[in-house]
Amino acid sequence: MAAQSQYAELSRQLSAVGVVKRGLARILPAECPGGSAAVLSLLEQHGEMRMSRLAELLAVDMSVTSRHVAHTADRGWIERLPDPSDKRSRILRLTPAGRDLLGELARRTTDMFATRLADWTDEEVGQLNSLLGRLRTDFGDCRDRHYENQSRQEEQETHGPRPPHGGRGHADVSYTRTPTR
Repeated sequence: MAAQSQYAELSRQLSAVGVVKRGLARILPAECPGGSAAVLSLLEQHGEMRMSRLAELLAVDMSVTSRHVAHTADRGWIERLPDPSDKRSRILRLTPAGRDLLGELARRTTDMFATRLADWTDEEVGQLNSLLGRLRTDFGDCRDRHYENQSRQEEQETHGPRPPHGGRGHADVSYTRTPTR
């Protein structure tokens, strides 16, 4: 177990991460605030879904999710289709315009990180990704659990079951392109 002073320093470091989030927010187009970008990113990562699942992945209230969904739908970045299994519900799906916007956001984000972290090695960036993913998982981030379960299922379908990896599973970390507010 780490020393108390290390936990205190971790707390200080994480509270200062806001500067990174503000940097990410500044590169977003004015018409695409962080919440909308997060909706698009999650739909790309997890595929079409109901709004209730999106709210869970965003870790926000349904009313907040509804506003983000309305904003993205009004701009043609997603579509809301009737759910065949429950006509009262809607399935959210990315449109080609939404995918195009995500491509632009990915380019902007990648360029920003490449510039800011130019003196980092690939290994250092990989370590940061891995440790941040593990931190999120240990705090119960449902996005990682869903991704890990989906990855395991796909791997088992392709290669058969894999052996457990030390009891404390954490998801393979995929880069999240956009900030979640």
